Amino acid sequence: MATTSQPLRGKTTCKKIFWAVFPHACFIVSLVIYAFLGALMFSHIEGTRKVNVSQGYRTFLQNLTYLARNLSDNVTENEMMFGNNIRELFNTADPAWFIKPEERWNFFGSLFFCCTVFTTVGYGNTYPVTRIGKYLCMLYALFGIPLMFLVLTDMGDILATVLSKSYNEFRELQSKILASKFCSGSTCSKRNELKSRAQSKIVINEPLTIMELLRNQSSVKGGPVKYRNVELFEMLIAKENENTQPARNKSMERWSSCPELAREKPVSRVIKNFDKIGKELEKLDVPIILMVLVIFVYISCAAAILPNWETNMDFQEAFYFCFITLTTIGFGDTKLEHPKFFLFFSLYIMIGMEIVFIAFKLGQDRLIVLYKKVISFCAEKNMPSKKIYPK
Repeated sequence: MATTSQPLRGKTTCKKIFWAVFPHACFIVSLVIYAFLGALMFSHIEGTRKVNVSQGYRTFLQNLTYLARNLSDNVTENEMMFGNNIRELFNTADPAWFIKPEERWNFFGSLFFCCTVFTTVGYGNTYPVTRIGKYLCMLYALFGIPLMFLVLTDMGDILATVLSKSYNEFRELQSKILASKFCSGSTCSKRNELKSRAQSKIVINEPLTIMELLRNQSSVKGGPVKYRNVELFEMLIAKENENTQPARNKSMERWSSCPELAREKPVSRVIKNFDKIGKELEKLDVPIILMVLVIFVYISCAAAILPNWETNMDFQEAFYFCFITLTTIGFGDTKLEHPKFFLFFSLYIMIGMEIVFIAFKLGQDRLIVLYKKVISFCAEKNMPSKKIYPK
């Protein structure tokens, strides 16, 4: 019996782990599939578009040709006369004129664009040009952004649980170390003796039930009227016990020897896991300074790695770029030369956005507490003082 029960226990634990991980994996896999489908869609629409020479491009070439013809042999004269004109002309140029669609909108470039859409970063260096691409971009963002926020909330619960548990364990360890340092052997033993004495003096008197109270009263059994009262009380208690006892499932009575069948269904457990999304973030109580330190260390690690394949960035530029990305600001002033390598950095972006999301949630809670204190303080100041009149 022992050999057969061990594989059954192993299977049940594997099933429990699977159904516990299933909701989180479901969100992440659905987001990955959504990103890949969007990459295929935009690479087909924007990558295969025909490049038509627009009127703006023709005007740009005409003005550039006119400036080139009026150049003289004197370099200083050219700088004085045509320097500002050339800058203004190139400021009016559209970057899409000088980009081949099949190179910019390949699979990896389209996947990078989809990530910037549903993460709401939007660097601005890649954007749809065709009318169908713009409409599909709006539709894609309409469903992708809520899915991304759902993944952030779900993964934020996991990170919040890890952070709260690690912080509480650190506080317990710190208190134990401080207690061992400042508490000698004799004083600790005296304190433990006092605690044990205090605990031994505590007596919990549980209230008697109605039946015990009626049985202890010998005078109740004397008269017939009182005996009827006892019977009424007994009937009421029996009826109440029947109502409080859980109803048995008759279809499961013959399978009572198998405890696995009496347990809750895995589907209902999964539904409960879905209902718990976002609850751990509400319980999180970690100092905001600790979260700022975690964000600083997290961005610094990426800023040290990113310049290895982005040669136009140093540590400061990479730190600025990571901060702008994780906070979903996305100015677009710092551009990537190799977005293919940055796609391998997508897991870092996801976890980093969750950490920033948790920090923003903590900052929001602290601001609400501060506003409550300020409003209550102002209300107490403006309250009219009660005048005591003599009787």
